[in-house]
Amino acid sequence: MQIEFMKLEITKHARERMETYNVSDDLLISAVTNPDIIVDGYSNRRIYQKKLNGYILRVIVEENKDIKRIITVYKSRSGRYGI
Repeated sequence: MQIEFMKLEITKHARERMETYNVSDDLLISAVTNPDIIVDGYSNRRIYQKKLNGYILRVIVEENKDIKRIITVYKSRSGRYGI
């Protein structure tokens, strides 16, 4: 079994959104390391989605070779994005 570690960088904007939506560091990490679904976004971005108590946590991530840069974080109502 191989365990892969990747550096996470959280942008200022993402930190502000985490505060707005009351998203803890632990919840963010859970969404990125154990998402319910990942969909492709624009360019090298991916959208990590995690179902939580009637809503979906969406984390927009720019992925490069050795770093995941968290661009933004927000909650959406459940069912809106097909999960």
